[in-house]
Amino acid sequence: MSKPALSYQKLRGGYYTPKPIADFLARWAIQSSKTEVLEPSCGDGVLLQSAFEALIAKGTKPEQAAEFLHGVEIDEHEVQRAVSRLEALGAKPSMFMIHTGDFFAYCKAHLKDKRLFDAVIGNPPFIRYQNFIEEQRVPAFELMSTAGMKPNRLTNTWVPFIVASSFLLNEKGRLAMVIPAELLQVNYAADLRRFLSGYYNKITLITFKKLVFEGIQQEVVLLLGERNGDGQTGVRTIELESMCDLASYEHTDFVSGELKPMDHSTEKWTQYFLSKEEIKLLRAIRANPNLTEAGKVIDVDVGIVTGQNQFFVLNDEQIRERGLEAYTLPIVSRSGHLKGAIFSKTDWETNVESDLPTYLLNLPNVPFEELPEAAREYVVSGEKAELHTGYKCRIRNRWYIVPSIWMPDAFMLRQVHGYPKIIVNKANTTCTDTIHRVKLRNGTKADVIAAAFLNSLTFAFSEVIGRSYGGGVLELEPNEAEKLPLPLNGAETLDLKQIHKLLLNDDISAVLDMADKVLLVDRLGLSLKETAMLRRIWQKLRDRRINRKHSGKSNGFSAS
Repeated sequence: MSKPALSYQKLRGGYYTPKPIADFLARWAIQSSKTEVLEPSCGDGVLLQSAFEALIAKGTKPEQAAEFLHGVEIDEHEVQRAVSRLEALGAKPSMFMIHTGDFFAYCKAHLKDKRLFDAVIGNPPFIRYQNFIEEQRVPAFELMSTAGMKPNRLTNTWVPFIVASSFLLNEKGRLAMVIPAELLQVNYAADLRRFLSGYYNKITLITFKKLVFEGIQQEVVLLLGERNGDGQTGVRTIELESMCDLASYEHTDFVSGELKPMDHSTEKWTQYFLSKEEIKLLRAIRANPNLTEAGKVIDVDVGIVTGQNQFFVLNDEQIRERGLEAYTLPIVSRSGHLKGAIFSKTDWETNVESDLPTYLLNLPNVPFEELPEAAREYVVSGEKAELHTGYKCRIRNRWYIVPSIWMPDAFMLRQVHGYPKIIVNKANTTCTDTIHRVKLRNGTKADVIAAAFLNSLTFAFSEVIGRSYGGGVLELEPNEAEKLPLPLNGAETLDLKQIHKLLLNDDISAVLDMADKVLLVDRLGLSLKETAMLRRIWQKLRDRRINRKHSGKSNGFSAS
C-alpha cells in the first residue's frame, strides 16, 4: 500500500509557536525600546505579537512599536493572519513590514544592502530535503557554503534558517529560536554546531522534560545566541519541567563558573547537559591510547531490510500453512526477542514456540515461472495485496527476493531503552533492521567484545555519541556505534556466561560493578572517583531521555 500524501502543514514544515515560548523569546531578545526585530518565518504572527508586547514593556510607545517589526512569510494566507493579528493590537499595516516570499532570497538581498537587525526570533520550518523545493534550496545551500558548511541530502530547512538568521544579526545581535533537539545530536547538524560555536560568544540551550508540541514526538530546544560578548564565552544548558515554567523563569546573565567551554569541533552537544568536570573527564578519556574505537574490531551494519515484514517474516504456523518450510532462514525480528548477552539455538526455538515471527522467507532467485508451486502461490497473494508496489520491493529485479542476507557474528541493539549491548549470535540466525548485525574484525572474539561493551565508560559515551528522540529511546546508527570507545584490555578475563545470567535477572548494576573493576580500574588505570563519575554521567543522560514525558493537552496548546 502506498503512503498517504503529506499534509500541507507537513510540506510547509510549520507548527505554531505556543504563546509562552513566543513571549519568552521576545522578552529575552529585545533589550531596548528601539530593538529592530526580524521574524524569518512569521506564520500567523504570534512571535510578532509577542515582540510588539515586549517592545511596549521596554517603553516603546504603542503607536511606534510596530515600526520596529519585520517579518518574512512565504504563505500569503499566513501573512494575512499575521497582519490581522497586529492590526488587532492597534498597529496599521503601513507601520510594520511583512515580506511575502522566500526567506533565503530575502536574506541575500539584505546582506547585499547590509541591512542587519538587533534581534532575530523565530520557529523555523522543519522540511526534509526531498520536500525542500529547488528555488529555495539553492540560495539556502549557498548561504550554508558561505558559512563553511557542506549541505547534503540529509539537511533539513531549519539548518540554513539558523545560518541565514545569524548572518542578519548585527555585531551585538541576539538570536532566539525554537529548534528541534536534533541540533544537539544528529550528524547532519554537526557543521551547524561548529558554526554556532564560532559565531556566538555565548549560547544558552533551554530544554523541557515534557514535549512541547502535541501529536509529534519531537523534542524542541530554545536556542539563545549572543553576539554582544563581554569577554565571557561558552555554553550553558537549562532544563525546565515544561514550557509553562517560562512565565516564572528569570533568565539571568551568565554567572561565574556556569559557562562550559565551547567545543569548536563537530562533537554533539548532548555533552553540555553535564557539568564542566564531567565534560573535562570525557574529553580526557577519549584521548586515552589504551582505548579501542569499536570500528577497529567490529563492522556494524543494519539488519535485513525486507520492505514488507508482514510478507517476508513469518511465524511457524504461517510457514506450515503455506508449505514454505524449505524456503526459510531463522531470523530475529525484534530487539525484545534478544535476552541477555548470548542468543542460543534454544533461545530461537523458544521464540518459535512462542509464536513469534522467526522465519525469513528466502525464495530461490529465479524467474517467477520457475518458482515451486507453493512459492508462486504465496508471491501471487502478496501481489494481490499490492505489497510489491512498496518502494523497497519495486526497485528490486525480483521483488520477492530479499537482498543482503548474511548471518552475523553478533547483534547490537539499534534502539536502546536502558543500556546498549552486543549479543553473541550462537544460533546462526540473522535479523531484521530493528537490530544491527555485527561482524568481527582482526581476529577478535565475540565473547570478548560483548563483555567489553558492558561498562560505565562505553555506556556514558553511547549517550553522547548516539541520539535520542521524544519518546526516550536512544538510537545508535552503525557509524555511531563504530565510534564507541571500548576498554578491551582484560575483557577476555570476564565470564560472559555469568554476565548473561545477571542480565537475564535484570541486574545491570552488578555487571557494571564487576566489569568496571576489571576494565576501567585495574587495566585502564582510572581512579574509583573517575569510574564513579562515568557511571553518573551515563545515568544522568539516560534518565534525562527516559524521563521525558509528553505534556498532552494539559498545557492548552497544540500544533496547528
